[in-house]
Amino acid sequence: MTTPFDLSGKHLLITGASSGIGRATAVLCAALGAKLTINGRNTDRLNQTLQSLDGEGHSVMCCDLTDYDKTAELVKNIEKLDGAVFCTGTQKTCVAKCLDRGTVNSLFETNFTATVNLNTLLFENKKINKGASLVFISSIAALGYAEVGNAAYGATKGALTAFAKVLALENVKRKIRVNTVSPAMVRTPLLEKFDVSEEQFAENEKKYPLGYGNPEDVAAAVAFLLSDGAKWITGTDLKLDGGLTLQ
Repeated sequence: MTTPFDLSGKHLLITGASSGIGRATAVLCAALGAKLTINGRNTDRLNQTLQSLDGEGHSVMCCDLTDYDKTAELVKNIEKLDGAVFCTGTQKTCVAKCLDRGTVNSLFETNFTATVNLNTLLFENKKINKGASLVFISSIAALGYAEVGNAAYGATKGALTAFAKVLALENVKRKIRVNTVSPAMVRTPLLEKFDVSEEQFAENEKKYPLGYGNPEDVAAAVAFLLSDGAKWITGTDLKLDGGLTLQ
């Protein structure tokens, strides 16, 4: 039985695929039949992802996307894409009144500027096929959900969400769809960057009617947006928050 959610025959680029949401997305998309080019900074972890993928023909693009010269060089060698998932990101908490230029610039460089640069290179080199689907991983921090210490991070994700909406509008003639997904708390290695105890995490999770999410929950939403089952969806943000903002 055929399904509109099958990704067979599609070539996808997934950034940040060495761990967390990026890795889970790569594993699921490969299981659904896609051929992948996966990106990450850590060669060992990226190869671990590669070894966990179903199917054949997958390739690795190992580089730090903030290295613009290296990124430009690698993009020239990528086969044309039917979709891309931009998962690269980092987190740092700091109360707004203590933010300094270095912290802000670093977060924007990784979470926004490097991704925008990669997107530009893909279009300039004509690597995005007509009818492709692009998905950007944003955050509920971009949607007005305020948490202490999240000002700069939320600003980077807000910029990414705004960018994606304009990109969607500018590419409708080629039927290229552009959407974002905005998760709340997901159990990824990024949680280790928080100076928070397990007890504090457990207390915070009580705010979520469905509990914290897992990378696989986000991957499923991304795979849907990449599929032909979402061919009438563009310029949309899909909020994944386990019911957090219902209350």
